[in-house]
Amino acid sequence: MNTLIKSIFFLFLTLLSISLFSQETLRGRIYGKEPHGDHHHEIFLAGANVVWEGTTSGVATDENGGFNLRITQNLPHAVVVSFMGYQSDTVMIEAGQSRIDVVLEPSRQLDEVVVASRRPGAHVSSMEPILTNVITENELQRAACCNLSEAFETNASVDVSFTDAVSGAQQIQLLGLAGTYGQILTENTPTIRGLGQPYGLGFIPGPWMESIHISKGAGSVVNGYESITGQINVELKKPESSDMLFYNFYGNDFGRLESSLNLATRLNEQWSTMVLAHAEILENQFDHNGDSFLDHPLMRKYNIVNRYRYDRPGVMESQFGFRVMQENRRGGQLSFFENGADIGSPNYYGFGVKTDRYEAFARTGFFLPGQPDGSIGTQLSFIHHNHDSQYGWNEYLGRQNTLYANIIYENSIARNPDHRINAGFSFLFDDYKENLTASDGESNFDRIESVPGVFTQYTFQRHEKFTGILGVRADFHNLHGTFFSPRLHIRAGLTPNTILRASAGKGYRVPNMLAENTGLLVSNRQLVFVEEINPEEAWNYGGSITQSFDIFGRDASFALEYYRTDFVNQLIVDVDTDYRFARFYNLNGKSYANNSQAELKFEPALFFEVTAAIRFIDVKTTINDELVKKPFVNNYKGLLSGSWASRNNNWQVDLTGQFNGKSRIPDTSMLPGHYQMPAESPAYLIMHGQITRRWQNFDLYVGGENLTNYKQHNPIIGASNPFGENLFDASMIWGPIMGRMFYLGLRYSIQ
Repeated sequence: MNTLIKSIFFLFLTLLSISLFSQETLRGRIYGKEPHGDHHHEIFLAGANVVWEGTTSGVATDENGGFNLRITQNLPHAVVVSFMGYQSDTVMIEAGQSRIDVVLEPSRQLDEVVVASRRPGAHVSSMEPILTNVITENELQRAACCNLSEAFETNASVDVSFTDAVSGAQQIQLLGLAGTYGQILTENTPTIRGLGQPYGLGFIPGPWMESIHISKGAGSVVNGYESITGQINVELKKPESSDMLFYNFYGNDFGRLESSLNLATRLNEQWSTMVLAHAEILENQFDHNGDSFLDHPLMRKYNIVNRYRYDRPGVMESQFGFRVMQENRRGGQLSFFENGADIGSPNYYGFGVKTDRYEAFARTGFFLPGQPDGSIGTQLSFIHHNHDSQYGWNEYLGRQNTLYANIIYENSIARNPDHRINAGFSFLFDDYKENLTASDGESNFDRIESVPGVFTQYTFQRHEKFTGILGVRADFHNLHGTFFSPRLHIRAGLTPNTILRASAGKGYRVPNMLAENTGLLVSNRQLVFVEEINPEEAWNYGGSITQSFDIFGRDASFALEYYRTDFVNQLIVDVDTDYRFARFYNLNGKSYANNSQAELKFEPALFFEVTAAIRFIDVKTTINDELVKKPFVNNYKGLLSGSWASRNNNWQVDLTGQFNGKSRIPDTSMLPGHYQMPAESPAYLIMHGQITRRWQNFDLYVGGENLTNYKQHNPIIGASNPFGENLFDASMIWGPIMGRMFYLGLRYSIQ
C-alpha cells in the first residue's frame, strides 16, 4: 500500500510540475432569448455548438453556456454558433480577439413572430463523456416543483419516496439504490450529506434552481470519493444572468403555502449580487386515510441566500455567499394536537424536528497568464447543521460541522489541447455529535472525520469523435485508512447522430446510520448495532447508446443504458429477521443492483413533446445469510409524459403518467394476523398534470398531483397503539400516502 501511495504522489507531482504552454483559445458564453409570454429573457444555452466556419472543428457549451475553443484558423475567421430551436449566428473573430458572448434568437417563420420549434426542457448533454441528463428551468416549470424532491416528476431516472408515514422525510433512488450512494451537489460542491440527508431534498426551493444535471455511474474524481451511482448537481440562478426580480407563489388544497423572491442586480461591470428568499408554511391538520395520524406534518420553513459574483475577464472569476435556513416540523396523532400534549407524552404520540442550518461558500477560478488553457480553481464551503428531533419516546439530537476545500489545476499538455490534465488536493472535515435516547437506553455516535485527498485526471479529446477520461484519487481517512478510487469514462461519436458511452469506477462512503434511517425512529423497533460498521465500498460500471434521428420531420432521440453496481461492503439494515428489531451489520455475501433503461423523446406534432421511458431494476442483497430482493425497490418503472405549447408560447399543457411496478415488503409473518402485510406491494399508476398561462411578465399555473388518487392503505402498523410493545411501525412505505392534490401558483418577473 505504501508503494501505491508513493506512486500516486509521484504521478501527481510529475503532472503538476510539467511546464505547460498552449495555443491561443477563444472563450465565451452563449445565451438564448427564451419566449416568455409577450417578451423574451436571456438564458444560458448548454450544449450549443461553436464551430469554425467551413470546418468540423468545434466544441459544445457547458451547463452555463461557456466554451473554450482552440484557435486553429488564421484570423480573421468566422465561427458558427447553433442550437436547436434557435437561429444560427455567424461571428467574425479578429486577430487578437479572445472572447465573444453571443445571444441567439428563437427560430421564426417568415412574416410571423412565432416560435417555430420548442427547446427541449430536458435533454442528454451531447458532449459530456459521462451520461448526463440536463433538466432545465423550462422542464422544472412543467410541474409545481416546490423543491428538489419534486423536481423529478417528469424524469425517468430518479425516484422519490417517503421514508415513513409520519415525518414527511423523503429519499431519492438513482440506478435502483438509495440517493446516499450518489452525490448531491450545489454548483459542484457537496451539500446534502451527513445529517442533512433526511430532509435535505426540501432545502433547495424550486424557484432558486436554474438547472439540474443528473450524471450516472461513478462520477469524476475531481468531486470526491463518495459518488458510486452518480451525481445530482443543482445549478442555482446566477446574479449576472437572472431577472432583476422574480416572484413565485404556490398554494394547494392541503393548506401548504410557499413564497419565493429572487432579486438580482449588476453593481458594475465586475460585480453583481443576488438575494434568494423562500418561506413555506403548512398548518392544516388532515387525516384523509383515517388512521388517527396526520398524513403530513405541520411545517414552517425560512430560507435565504445572498450571493456575489466578481468577474475580471481573462484574469479571474469568483463567486461567494452565505445561506441561512430554519425548519420546524410537528406531527403525530390528531389527539396529540387536540389535547395540547408535549412530545414524549406517554398517552399521545407526537414528533417534532427543528433544523438550523448555516452555510458559507466561495468558488474562485484564476486564469494562468500566458496559458489560455490553464487555470487554478478553488472550492470552499462550511456548513453548520443542527438537528433536534423527538419521535414519540425516541429522542435524536445531532450536530454537524463540515469544512470542504478543493483546489483544482487544469491545463493542456505540451501545447496540445487534445490532451488535458486536472490535478489537485482536497480536504473534507466532519465533526459529528449524535445522541439517541430510546426506551432501551442511550447511544452516542460522536466522531471526527478528517480526510485529505489528492487526485489527477487525464482527458483525451479528439474533436467530437472521441473523449476518454482516466482519473485516480487517493483519500486518507483518519478512522478508516486509505480510499483508492480509479475511474474511467469514454465517449465515442460513432456517427454524427450516434453516441456511445461507457464508464467504470469505484467509490466509498462512510454511512451515517441514524440520519439515513430516521424512518426507523418512527417505530417501536429496538435498534441493534451488531458490529462496528465499516465504510461502504462498491464498483459501478455500465454504458449507454444514444441515437438522434427525425420523426415527422422533427428531432427525436432514443437512448438505451445499463448500469451495474457491485458492493464490496455495505451497511445492511435488517428489518426482516425479527419484527422487534432493526439490526445493523456489515455485508456478508453478495449485494448488487442492475439498472436497465430505454427512453424515447419525439415530437408527434409541432410544439408537442412526448417522452416515453421504461426502466427495469434488479436489486438484491444478502440479509441474514440469504440473498433476497432489497425492500421497497420497484421491479420496473414506466413513464409517459407529454407537453404541448401554443405557437406563441402563451399556453402550455403538461401531463405525466408514472407506472410503478411491484416491490418486496419486509417479512411481517411474525406479526398478529391483522397487522400483517403482503409479501409484495401491488403495481400502481399515478398521474400529474398542469396548465400554464403566460403574459408578458406574469405566469399563472394550475395543476394536480396523484390525479388517480392512489394511496397505500393502512401505511402505519399498529397506528391505534403507538406505544404498544414492538408493534408500532410507520416505516413500511411503498406507495403514496396522501391522495389527490390540487394547486394554484403564479410567477412574476422583471428583467
